[in-house]
Amino acid sequence: MNSTPERLRAVIATDLSEELSAELDELLPSVEVVRDSSVVRPMRWPADWGGDPAHERTPAQQQAFDELVDSADVLFSIPDADAAALTRTVRSNPKLRWVHIMAAGGGAQVKAADLTAEELERVTFTTSAGVHGSTLAEFAVFGVLAGAKRLPELQRAQSEKEWADRWLMKHLDEMTVLVIGLGGIGKAVATRLSAFGATVWGTSRSGAPVDGVDRLVSLDELNDVVAEVDAIVVTLPGTDQTLHLVGEELLQNVKPGVIIANVGRGTVIDETALLAALDDGRVAYAALDVFEVEPLPASSPLWEHPNVLVSPHTAALSEQEDRRIVRLFADNARRFLAGEPLRNVVDTVEFY
Repeated sequence: MNSTPERLRAVIATDLSEELSAELDELLPSVEVVRDSSVVRPMRWPADWGGDPAHERTPAQQQAFDELVDSADVLFSIPDADAAALTRTVRSNPKLRWVHIMAAGGGAQVKAADLTAEELERVTFTTSAGVHGSTLAEFAVFGVLAGAKRLPELQRAQSEKEWADRWLMKHLDEMTVLVIGLGGIGKAVATRLSAFGATVWGTSRSGAPVDGVDRLVSLDELNDVVAEVDAIVVTLPGTDQTLHLVGEELLQNVKPGVIIANVGRGTVIDETALLAALDDGRVAYAALDVFEVEPLPASSPLWEHPNVLVSPHTAALSEQEDRRIVRLFADNARRFLAGEPLRNVVDTVEFY
C-alpha cells in the first residue's frame, strides 16, 4: 500500500447523521473527517446509502459535491452509490487511496466502475461485510422455518377460514441444512441453525473448521450432497464463478421437497431453473431476499408463486447498520494509518 498522507482527509460521501459523524471524529482524532449535508442525497430510511434518487442537485450543488469527494484521500461510501460516479472521482482525484463501500457485496460496484489495472492498484476498496451477518442469518432461519412449517398452507387455510386436517411439519432438530458459503453471513447462519438442533453442512474454500458446522463439503461435491439435505441456504456473493451455481443440474439432484433460502446474491440462483423445480415439487419453498434482476420485474412469476416468499432485498437492514459500519470504517482507518492490512478488502480479480 502506498504511504499515507500526514493527516488523512476522509470525506463522507453519503447522508451520515450528525451523531455518527461526531462519533467518527471521536474515534479518529488524527483524521480530518469532512461532510456537507447540503450536497448529499438525503436518506429515505436507515442505511439508504445511495440516498433518494428523486433528489436533484442544482448545478452549483453538483459542482460542490464533486469538488468535495474529489478532495478525499479516503471516501466513506461510493458517491451516490453509483459506479459511474466512482469512475469519475477515481480519475479526477489522483490522491484517492481508499474507498469504503457500504454494501457487503461491494465488489460488483467496483467491477461496474470498469477501472483500469493501474487505478485498481492505486485505490484500495473495502466493503461492509460482516455488519449484516446477524440480520441476514435471522432471515435465512426464518425462511427455513417458514418452509418447514408449511407457512403458505397455513396462510391459505386461514384466509379461507378452513380448519384443515392436521399435517406433519418438519422440525429443525430433525433436518440437515446445507449452507453454501461460510463467510461472515454463512457462519452466522450456521451458528443459529446449530442452536436450533439442526445438522449443518457447509461449503468453505479454506476447509478450516467452522463453529456449528458438522460437515464441510467442497463446491465440487454439491451436486451429490444436495440429495441428502432438507434445506439449502445460499450466502455467496455474485461473481463470474458463482453465476447460476444453483442451477438446473444441481436442482435436478436435490432431495424432493427441499427448502431454499437466498441471502447472498440473486445471480447465484438460476430463477428459471428454480421455478421449474418449484412447479414439480423438487423445491417445496423458496425464501428469497435477492434476485437476478432488482427490482424484481412485475412480470416475474416469482411474485405470484404460492411457494415463494419475495423480500425486496431488505433483510439486511437494521437500525444498527449505520453505527456498525462507522465502527468498521474507524477500525480500518486506524489500520490504514498504521500500515496494517485492512479488513474486507475487495478482490479486484474476482470482485468480491
